[in-house]
Amino acid sequence: MINLYIMICNFSQSRSMVVMFTLLYTSFNLHSQSYYYPSNGNWDTKTPSEMGWCEERVDSLNDFLERRNSKAFIIVHKGKIVLEEYYGTFTADSLWYWASAGKSLMGFLVGVAQQDGLLDIDDAVSDYLGNGWTSCTGSQELQIKIRHQISMTTGLQDQIKPTTEIPDPSNCLKPECLQYETAPGTQWAYHNAPYRLTQDVLEKVSGLSSTLYTFNTLRDLDFRGAWVNYVFFSKPREMAKFGLLALSNGTWNGKAILRDTAYFRAMTHSSQSINPAYGYLWWLNGQKSYRLPGLDIDFNGSMVPEAPADMYAALGKNDQKIYVVPSEDLVVVRMGNSAIDKQFALSSFDRQLWQYINALECPTAIDDLASTLQTTVYPNPCMQSSQLHVRTSKPVSLQVLSLQGSLLFESETAATIHTIPTDGWAKGSYLLQTNSMEVYQRQLLTIY
Repeated sequence: MINLYIMICNFSQSRSMVVMFTLLYTSFNLHSQSYYYPSNGNWDTKTPSEMGWCEERVDSLNDFLERRNSKAFIIVHKGKIVLEEYYGTFTADSLWYWASAGKSLMGFLVGVAQQDGLLDIDDAVSDYLGNGWTSCTGSQELQIKIRHQISMTTGLQDQIKPTTEIPDPSNCLKPECLQYETAPGTQWAYHNAPYRLTQDVLEKVSGLSSTLYTFNTLRDLDFRGAWVNYVFFSKPREMAKFGLLALSNGTWNGKAILRDTAYFRAMTHSSQSINPAYGYLWWLNGQKSYRLPGLDIDFNGSMVPEAPADMYAALGKNDQKIYVVPSEDLVVVRMGNSAIDKQFALSSFDRQLWQYINALECPTAIDDLASTLQTTVYPNPCMQSSQLHVRTSKPVSLQVLSLQGSLLFESETAATIHTIPTDGWAKGSYLLQTNSMEVYQRQLLTIY
């Protein structure tokens, strides 16, 4: 369903016509962005059947979500609600906390404050909070910029042991809790306290509470909610509205809310090289590696391999989720209690949920035929000058084509395991073609 499509072709079919169809499909899929925007409390809908989804598979997804302690779940396609489900006593008018998914909202608001000249993310935090907001030396403190706060690279210690006086040091904003560990920009650590102080900076420069600044900034969305002790609370549809705003690159119904396109791009791309899966308070899929809160370990590959590589997400404790998928024009929202294991941001629930989402499409005769040949490609996306590995359930020959139809690679023999070098390939999308006697498949590859 996502960034992958399989075409079953008769071998007598013209290859040029297949390439032409592929180009037309790819162009339409990536560039069709005519969105609907809700207003005056009205939100247009489309049915799952219009998406080609099977009723029994939607029911299976809902059963899964209910079993996993969900309270609300929404899927929006091109601005229209396709699925909207509430569980137990929770309703569309119920309020729930975003947890750390609210960080992404704050990241957006910081960008608006910068475009309006209220702050500059390259300014020292001390310019706004004054000297002595940490226990660092004066010179050490001056090195910490707002940019470091929103990329989780302040260099302040994030593993201070709790004491009777300070039971929750990760959220403690006192100077004695904000201790120097390393130079800013040289360490990534998911540290709540420096992030929370970003809200203090925003309130100081705007002269408004975080809640009022949010309301004023997102007035065109009719966006309602409140910040309580640095955590945002709202109804489920507000999450979906914010996801649609992000999907629209910071515009709403033709009006640019975040006009600073450079900031928006930086926000939704790697903010540093230590954890490439983190932008400015947004999580990024499809990177070469990622880190998790509290762990100084690199995990190779995408953080949610089942989800589209271009997905970026607002992720909060106990599985509060806003997934934004530009290539599919999708926004997915989940509110609730912890689904599986109590984790900050990412959890195993993300991967399971996307397996259910990917399975929503109704199977066809073509799908049944394609299932006779199982193909696994890894890593995909793949780095330049690296290697792609392809494993298939039966021996096949392989070809890799550019989207213009140029042949870049062709296997010499049929096999179940292939290694494809990507030396000299430009960044972009390519087509992997697998041939066997029964089936002919094409799969989209991405080189970055």
